[in-house]
Amino acid sequence: MPFPFQLSPAARKPAGLHCYHDPVSEPTLNLEDWKPARLPQPVVLDGQWVRLEPLTAAHHGQAIWSAVNGHDSVWAWLGDGPYACEKDCLQALRAKENDTASRFFAVLPKQTSRQTARQAQSAAGYASLMRIDAPNGVIEVGNILFSSELQRTRAATETIYLLARYVFEELGYRRYEWKCNALNLPSRRAAERFGFTFEGIFRQHMVIKKRSRDSAWYSMLDTEWPNRKRAFERWLDPANFDAEGRQINRLTT
Repeated sequence: MPFPFQLSPAARKPAGLHCYHDPVSEPTLNLEDWKPARLPQPVVLDGQWVRLEPLTAAHHGQAIWSAVNGHDSVWAWLGDGPYACEKDCLQALRAKENDTASRFFAVLPKQTSRQTARQAQSAAGYASLMRIDAPNGVIEVGNILFSSELQRTRAATETIYLLARYVFEELGYRRYEWKCNALNLPSRRAAERFGFTFEGIFRQHMVIKKRSRDSAWYSMLDTEWPNRKRAFERWLDPANFDAEGRQINRLTT
């Protein structure tokens, strides 16, 4: 008697077929001269609208706490926070500062119409380069905390641009990743706006704050960067904003 779940000959998949609709093959890229990418360093990345500095609790902690205190929603999709007091927030920032697996940068927006002179050049958030796989040239931008004064600003967009330019042009990575909770629609829209390509959903990928997370995966490749770079620079050009600071043309790649 056949095994109860055994397929009949007629139901078996014909030899040579597979689960894909079309054959999938690796791209024919000549990597004979490939060298592993370099690790991110504690550098300063300076732009028109923002300055990125190696994150330290001593230099940036108080300003970041002031920017996020009372705005607990900014922590909604992150793996840590919100924090009840400045002491706890500074302790978390020190852990990020000393994280040997990631490189955290404080985000210091330059003065805009939404800031006072005192706020300008003060840290208003942070971002990191993480899940670093230098031998294969893969790196992720993540753990992004943008305070309310950073969100939907030129400084926020330029932060992603500066990190991408550093990753591709100075460190030599082939793949720049963006991952987020699949339910985090603002983050998914941001990834697409910045020119990342959606690759799929990893189900039950992580446990964050005692909740199961499905992760949406996006990527940008070194071969795509030149076009993405031109799009970023067109959008960031001061001529793309009117007297009220509103964009004239959208960021499109």
